[in-house]
Amino acid sequence: MSELRYQTGFGNEFATEAAAGALPQGQNSPQPAPLGLYAEQLSGTPFTAPRAANRRSWLYRIRPSAAHPAFKRIDDGLIRGAPFAEAEASPNRLRWDKLPRPSEPADFVAGIVTICGNAAMAVHLYRANRSMMPDRVFVDADGELLLVPQEGGIRLVTELGILEAAPGQIAVIPRGVRFRVELSGPIAYGYVCENYGALLRLPELGPIGANGLANPRDFETPVAAFEDRDAKTQLVQKFAGHLWTAEIDHSPLDVVAWHGNYAPYRYDLARFNAINTVSFDHIDPSIFTVLTAPSEIAGTANVDFVIFPPRWSVAEHSFRPPWFHRNVMNEYMGLIHGAYEAKPSGFVPGGASLHNCMSAHGPDVESFDHASAAKLDPQYLQSLAFMFETRLLLVPTRFALDTPALQRDYDAAWAGFEKRFKR
Repeated sequence: MSELRYQTGFGNEFATEAAAGALPQGQNSPQPAPLGLYAEQLSGTPFTAPRAANRRSWLYRIRPSAAHPAFKRIDDGLIRGAPFAEAEASPNRLRWDKLPRPSEPADFVAGIVTICGNAAMAVHLYRANRSMMPDRVFVDADGELLLVPQEGGIRLVTELGILEAAPGQIAVIPRGVRFRVELSGPIAYGYVCENYGALLRLPELGPIGANGLANPRDFETPVAAFEDRDAKTQLVQKFAGHLWTAEIDHSPLDVVAWHGNYAPYRYDLARFNAINTVSFDHIDPSIFTVLTAPSEIAGTANVDFVIFPPRWSVAEHSFRPPWFHRNVMNEYMGLIHGAYEAKPSGFVPGGASLHNCMSAHGPDVESFDHASAAKLDPQYLQSLAFMFETRLLLVPTRFALDTPALQRDYDAAWAGFEKRFKR
């Protein structure tokens, strides 16, 4: 593998080679391809998708990805996929503590636990205490993976190059891209949104104008890097919600050059330009959308990835934390660091909450009392929380409902509100 470098921009048409002359000029599949390589197209959208939405890359590799024997089913562990039918979707509000570290050696694949999902997306947690070995590679044929590290950095060695992501950053691995996860420390823990629908993209800015939120130039895509290794390798594939494996005699991370706009990328959440009120009231959380996967219904996403980053709170004559609310959308929230303004206790870093459609929620008693009496000086909020929001009900897995990490007294957060009405 070559040194770690990045190309900037979101959805750009990139061109990169790790060996001089590996990238053809003016033609995608010349006969023969340069340097004895094989030309292969990787398509992330239908061929006839509109140009602005079309995603594909041409890969020039040592062996074609088709060079593998039949896949065989293996145990799914705690990974689940659509349809989610182990339990019923519930109007009950759910919240979890951070899951404990694995008690046995577990790499990224072995440490994945599915929490909930629907036909548009799934939410997983990863808990790894060792790197994937060089002879083990993973690929998800079901959806693209949005990884949100919470503890420990990860190094993603992919077909198209290498990404590193630490807490406070995110990484996206497109559907069908093969990769290996290496740890930068003794533990890696984080959240995963598996998107089954339209690809994640930047939201429209509307009245915000040309600038703000996540800027395209801050997204980073790796340059070409490759492994030329002839050794037995286990290729693990997630397909139709289950795990399959095939043994091949070489590393499949052997792309020497590529060009296109379908590739892994990372983003530093500290570069998000938060837009907020400077007068009064609490702005809708949609103003904090980093990425969105639209549905066929205008203005309604299969998945929105929203963050609540460090920022100033300055609203006057206002209840500043999130108000009490009921949403048509379904919300899974996680906390990377700090104390969330609407839940200073109970909602812990590495933990999560799930509020499905029209399930009433909002600040707990402690937050409400504090915010109601607070002096409204400018306040700097230092936590980093996020939300996976989806139009479809999120159905929990059996594991999520049975784990001791589930806070079975969560409803008590709203039990102490007294009648304050005065005529």
